[in-house]
Amino acid sequence: MTGQPPFRSPEWLRRDAIGALRFHRERSMDTHFGGYITQVSDRDGAIYDSRTKHLVPTARFVFAFSIGALLDGPVWCEPAAEHGLSYLRNVAYDEEHGGYSWLFEGRNVTDETRSTYGHAFVLLAYATATRAGIGDVEDDIRETFDILDERFWEEEHGAFASNRTAEWDPAEPDYRGQNANMHSCEALLAAYEATGEERYLSRAVTVAETIARDKPDEADGLLCEHFTSDWEIDWEYNRDQKADLFRPWGYQPGHMLEWAKLLVRLHHHHDGNWYLDRAKRFFDASVTDGWDDERGGFYYTIDRDGAPIVDAKYTWALEEGLGAAARLGAVTNDDRYWEWFDRIHAYLHENATNHSLGIRYERLTPDGEIHPTIDETPKVKSGYHHVNACYEVLESLDAV
Repeated sequence: MTGQPPFRSPEWLRRDAIGALRFHRERSMDTHFGGYITQVSDRDGAIYDSRTKHLVPTARFVFAFSIGALLDGPVWCEPAAEHGLSYLRNVAYDEEHGGYSWLFEGRNVTDETRSTYGHAFVLLAYATATRAGIGDVEDDIRETFDILDERFWEEEHGAFASNRTAEWDPAEPDYRGQNANMHSCEALLAAYEATGEERYLSRAVTVAETIARDKPDEADGLLCEHFTSDWEIDWEYNRDQKADLFRPWGYQPGHMLEWAKLLVRLHHHHDGNWYLDRAKRFFDASVTDGWDDERGGFYYTIDRDGAPIVDAKYTWALEEGLGAAARLGAVTNDDRYWEWFDRIHAYLHENATNHSLGIRYERLTPDGEIHPTIDETPKVKSGYHHVNACYEVLESLDAV
């Protein structure tokens, strides 16, 4: 690692996180419509859409700036987070029907879908702001949990259903997905850490048992992405759209790494004898079959035999790899995880970092070059995975 930054240094990690937040504060704070501008180029920082607003990146920015405050970052972190909290409360929340709408043009709703995934990130935003002492939003944590509990939770299956309409009818009656449940588990853990209320931890445990333990045990022992309305594994879902950005066919190493990280956190909060074994299994599968040994980086998806399906490289998976490696390295004292941490970070630093702006390139080609559609897919940017990875590692190092 000669000539590379000290990736495990708490000081370096703090500077890295705050640098990303500074970039977004300078470009993404929307003082006209409120909320944040999330269509900002990874190449040069140019704004290519200043009007379209999305629920998830709005919540992610609240989370990220709250993390900045937790890291004792600049004084602007707190008002930057409050800026997004105001948009969530006063624009995104639907006073008539309850719940949060999905998409906006300025301050006008253009898609009223009630997304499980979106509400999970709203809960994460409120919980993290509460931990940082920002905004007096503990009541919003409870209200958002109640929405998830009353509108999306399927008690008989131990997991959350998929999207609803504004009138709370099923928008996807035949589909269930692990991704929304994973982020719900993340948000529930954050709510528990912010408030100490056991019901949030209990629900996080149930989701983890269903999605990360029971459903994999019905298959190959790995993380299945798509299910029918009866929560049967749907092996055919999106087989003809293998590169779908949010619901691809196959296993996703990035999601297994996210779950590995979450399972270690659950291990610290709850007495379950399966958490670490499953976290190790997911991590090992991701680095054994999901890592491109020749060119570096994680494949987007792999098949049931461990062969790559889509070999484009998404930076978020690398960031999740950092968090998973650090969490497992800290809890096991096994240097192998820290060696993977260094390897992943070296690839990020060399291939996926815009050093002039202090941010990541969100997507790379299989060969590790900037993807030609970098400002088209994904369209929205918030620095969520980047800042979160820094914080996860700092927590693992007992440096926060």
